[in-house]
Amino acid sequence: MTASQIIFLLVAIVTLGSALMVVASRNLVHAALWLVSTLFGVAIIYALLNAGFLAVVQVVVYIGAIATLFIFAVMLTRRDQLEGGVQLNSGWWLGALIAVLTFGGLFGMFQSWSGFSKTATDIPSGFDAVGQLGSALTSPVGFVLPFEVASVLLLAALVGAVYIAFNRK
Repeated sequence: MTASQIIFLLVAIVTLGSALMVVASRNLVHAALWLVSTLFGVAIIYALLNAGFLAVVQVVVYIGAIATLFIFAVMLTRRDQLEGGVQLNSGWWLGALIAVLTFGGLFGMFQSWSGFSKTATDIPSGFDAVGQLGSALTSPVGFVLPFEVASVLLLAALVGAVYIAFNRK
């Protein structure tokens, strides 16, 4: 096992543990901080897979913008509610059952998949991934519409959080 594989396994375990703590944490601010840890682990995995641009975008956009927005929205809107109350949904068992069945189905499906034993090919020296990504995002036949829809949704979430925060005062 190489050093890169060991680092990948350690980061994957920490990322999965952080993701579990996101849904298991009773305090919403702590869940948001666990989400930041999970997103940072994903950025490290991108870096290990030689996707430097995606790693930087993960840190800047998801950790720097969305997670910070989520933390501020939680802090601004949850001030009046007490954290000591029961926060479990009465149908939690149904969600747990669906999660276990989904995991079992995915595990069974991946048992026959040969992709785990394959290794990725090396990237050619003249390959311009950022240029190709930029042209795919901005070309009219590419992904410009989903990219713009996502930006409008994020803007709507920001405006909604500000409206909710100032509406109570």
